Amino acid sequence: MNPLVLDASPHGRAGTALSVNVNKIALLRNTRHLGIPSVVHAATLCLQAGADGITVHPRPDERHIRAHDVHELAALMQQWPQAEYNIEGNPFHNLMDFIRVVKPHQATFVPDAEGQFTSDHGWNLATESARLRPLIDECHALGVRVSLFMDADAAAMPAARVVGADRVELYTEPYAAAHGTPQQAEQLARFAAAAQAAHAAGLGVNAGHDLNQPNLLNFLRAVPGVAEVSIGHALVADALEHGLPETVRAYRRAIAAAQQGAAR
Repeated sequence: MNPLVLDASPHGRAGTALSVNVNKIALLRNTRHLGIPSVVHAATLCLQAGADGITVHPRPDERHIRAHDVHELAALMQQWPQAEYNIEGNPFHNLMDFIRVVKPHQATFVPDAEGQFTSDHGWNLATESARLRPLIDECHALGVRVSLFMDADAAAMPAARVVGADRVELYTEPYAAAHGTPQQAEQLARFAAAAQAAHAAGLGVNAGHDLNQPNLLNFLRAVPGVAEVSIGHALVADALEHGLPETVRAYRRAIAAAQQGAAR
């Protein structure tokens, strides 16, 4: 079995890993038929600049990441054994087709509808556990770690472990929307409680959705033990101004600053 299923750290760096979601690179490329910008080249620049992994979310309509991107990135990741490849999506749609062939380090199960604009909620395990369990078991048999996309509900974390998940990815949009408002502290407390409950249940904790440079530091200082953040939209937007390598380095600096602050 792939040792990453046992939650070993593939990136060789203590603390929170940065996985760059390259969906928006593919979205821009798909507006023309020229093959630019190249998703593989963008991922390479990110890895060279210090990203700990690459994330893709290939939706059934292929509006951004396409099937060939998933396989081309898998080939690229063979050249970066210290980095992690994370494929996310709905396991009841097209995700498992990729997992069975590519066998990435991590599969993140997300409960999106086929035409959904963007991810906007976590799993309801009270109704979906029976369907999820055999697919989680299949991923484990393939040597693939499983993370479940979940709302920051502390009470739901034990159920994620019971169904067989290795990690949860906390859906961070509610925190991002509250950042800089009077509701920020309340949201941070909710996410911290969810992370603590996940750890107590034996789960690793990832986080993602609308995280950016301004809100990342506060989040990581308040929420304990975040193993990985997956960031795409904001990072690519920043890269339009500063370039991908410098933007990745800036996010890594933000993560390092959060860890230094938490250590004090």
